[in-house]
Amino acid sequence: MSSEKASEKSFWKVYRFPIVLLGSIILGSIIGLIFGKGAMVLQPLGDIFLRLMFTIVVPLVFVVIAGAVGNMMNMRRLGKILGSMIGTFVATGIIAGVIMITVVTIFPPAKGANIPMGSAEGFAPVSLTSAIVSALTVGDFKDLLSRSNMMPLILFSILFGFCVSSFGEGDNLVAKWLTAMSKVIMKMVDIIMLYAPIGLGAYFASLVGEFGPQLLGAYGRAMAVYYPICLLYFVIAFPLYSLFAGGKPAVQRMWKFILPPALTSIATQSSVATLPVNLEAAGKIGVPKDIREIVLPIGATMHMDGTVLSSLLKISFLFGIFGQNFAGIDTFVMAMAVSILGGVVMSGVPGGGLIGEMLIVSLFGFPPEAFPLIATIGFLVDPPATCINATGDTIASMVVTRFIDGKDWAQKLVNQEKAQA
Repeated sequence: MSSEKASEKSFWKVYRFPIVLLGSIILGSIIGLIFGKGAMVLQPLGDIFLRLMFTIVVPLVFVVIAGAVGNMMNMRRLGKILGSMIGTFVATGIIAGVIMITVVTIFPPAKGANIPMGSAEGFAPVSLTSAIVSALTVGDFKDLLSRSNMMPLILFSILFGFCVSSFGEGDNLVAKWLTAMSKVIMKMVDIIMLYAPIGLGAYFASLVGEFGPQLLGAYGRAMAVYYPICLLYFVIAFPLYSLFAGGKPAVQRMWKFILPPALTSIATQSSVATLPVNLEAAGKIGVPKDIREIVLPIGATMHMDGTVLSSLLKISFLFGIFGQNFAGIDTFVMAMAVSILGGVVMSGVPGGGLIGEMLIVSLFGFPPEAFPLIATIGFLVDPPATCINATGDTIASMVVTRFIDGKDWAQKLVNQEKAQA
């Protein structure tokens, strides 16, 4: 009996926070269903949590990336991490794209759709070059201090960290300061997460109360395609990626710690807001510090399998609405390229998909009236898309670990934990 009690205690210790988090979200959703728009009175409690996460994320990204690069004396390892990371991002994006193209070819999301065009007010075509420039650079230093410009902040942090590391190990005060600041910021994240059950519960209550009925509207068929695909991608593709990353032990560790970032991403609808939780989860999984502190912040902006899935859904939806045939290698390759590009220019904030949606309308030559159509789809698919985007970053960091530290890294961690027990 004592061993059974010890096992139960161990299970509760490991899964206590995810269970409490999931319970609060379920409770919030029930409140939203029961009280409808009346549940929106709880929205300020959810907004407080969201704002706390967004407030911490800019200093977190800077000190984590700059500290990881600045304390890395082995530039060859850094190059290998970045190379493996980019290869992983592209590979998983292509896999996600092939899956969605196959699905929408078999089950066209706009089949039988009868949706009014709505107003295109405020729409402005987006050029490819200006989107890339805006995604990578800002015009003033103060603009770096905004969660809306994550990619420029990441590039600045990498350059800053490289300059710090160029002074060598020795008595590198800046490198030590960055390490200390990283610990301080992560401690702040721990404190903020104590409020997460209340914040996420309230957020879901107001979200379901305000928008729940829309999920059963004219876009039901598109949602019937997208939501199951995201679920299957999460429960099939992610374990397969983890199996490749580190074998069965890696899959077990992934399932053990992936739930908190998954729930946080669904509630906040932001890869950036999920970043602090992702960093903790990756650390518990066993991803080395230098790998997770480089891959995860960059992945929050550049690695978006969920966005690839949703972009292809939107493109095929518009093809169907305007009576065009979504078929042919040229069309598929163009759609894949636009979808991956849309993921890169995303800023990781709720509603950030507007840039990608404008690119879709502009590059495929659809009329401006098409924009509100896919903007609505973008809103409805945002929660599962963000979940795939955010949790996929942790999975990607596991894959990169295989390329850097070998395929048995997870088994070594298990052996170490058994030896310490």
